[in-house]
Amino acid sequence: MIADSTLEEQLTLAQADSRDMKRTVIALRSELEAAHAEIQASTARVTQANAAEIAQLKTTVGALREELERARVEREKAIQQERVAASQEIQMLKATAAALREELEQARAERNHAVQQERVAGHNEMAQLKATAAALRDELQKAHADTDNAVRTALVGAQGEVAQLRQTVAGLRESLELGQIDKTNAINRERTLAADEVTQLKVTIQTLRDQIDSTRHSP
Repeated sequence: MIADSTLEEQLTLAQADSRDMKRTVIALRSELEAAHAEIQASTARVTQANAAEIAQLKTTVGALREELERARVEREKAIQQERVAASQEIQMLKATAAALREELEQARAERNHAVQQERVAGHNEMAQLKATAAALRDELQKAHADTDNAVRTALVGAQGEVAQLRQTVAGLRESLELGQIDKTNAINRERTLAADEVTQLKVTIQTLRDQIDSTRHSP
């Protein structure tokens, strides 16, 4: 009878230990499932943050592309306006040269007519006409010199404006390149932060696993 009572007590204790072990297993499974849920939530948050960052970067790239296109359009417009202004000035100079040429032809015709008349009138009048012709020649040379100076001045002005436009274009290009460098640095910083966060999550996951393993192996 004493032996049977001892066996029943041992069986009861064994059943109690079995129930305790089952409850421990259920608790560990719950903790493991909670850890998995936390890992999935953290992964989802990181993925969502990366997606938002990528969307923002795409928006920034689109805005920079539009700004570059506007700069190109404004540059082309400015160059076109300068070309039109230079063309108009060249046309004006051509018209002035043509008018001077007509005056020259007219002066030559008048001179020849006057010379012919003065030859008929006499030697003194011929000398006077020669003096008049020399004066007209000087005026013509002066007109040519003034025309050449005007043309050179216009060309120098056009070249100066072209040089200024080139400097403006170079400045815009440098600004866009600096913007690209800033964007690249920002992307690299965000990637580094994301990588650090992933590393921290991995460490947290490993710590939870170690705690679970320690709980499982504890008596």
